[in-house]
Amino acid sequence: MSDAERVPQRDPRRADPAVPEGYELRETTPSVADFLRLRRAAGMAERSREAVARGLPNTTYGVHVVAVGDGREPETVAMARIVGDGGSVFHVADMAVTPPHQGRGLGTAMMDALANWLRENAPDGGYVNLLADVDGFYERWGFERSAPASKGMWIRTADL
Repeated sequence: MSDAERVPQRDPRRADPAVPEGYELRETTPSVADFLRLRRAAGMAERSREAVARGLPNTTYGVHVVAVGDGREPETVAMARIVGDGGSVFHVADMAVTPPHQGRGLGTAMMDALANWLRENAPDGGYVNLLADVDGFYERWGFERSAPASKGMWIRTADL
């Protein structure tokens, strides 16, 4: 990749993920019901309630964003998490923002929080990966395509 094609990385010293007024970033995973609702609203593949209920407690680090204020009930509108072994492998997963709240910096704030956590907690030599369905977003944190050196692969458990 030429220097002209490189996307500038985000400043690794950035301390606080900024969310706009009317939102709170919480350092926990959402409830099972909110997780399922967020994936559906963001157009992501469905997960079974059983799989989510079993998987969420095994999250290495997770965040979710809640819309607050204006006299309304707080509503979970975004989420992101890291799964892995806590030492050598970290996988960024389940980044989702509901459509009415997209374009407001919530994804950036969540990714800043994940990157900050990794900088503070992941040992040197660890490997962070993700599967992206958008171009130009994760590159801001230094992520690069792995092909042709390697290629991502996947299979659904029902197909094993």
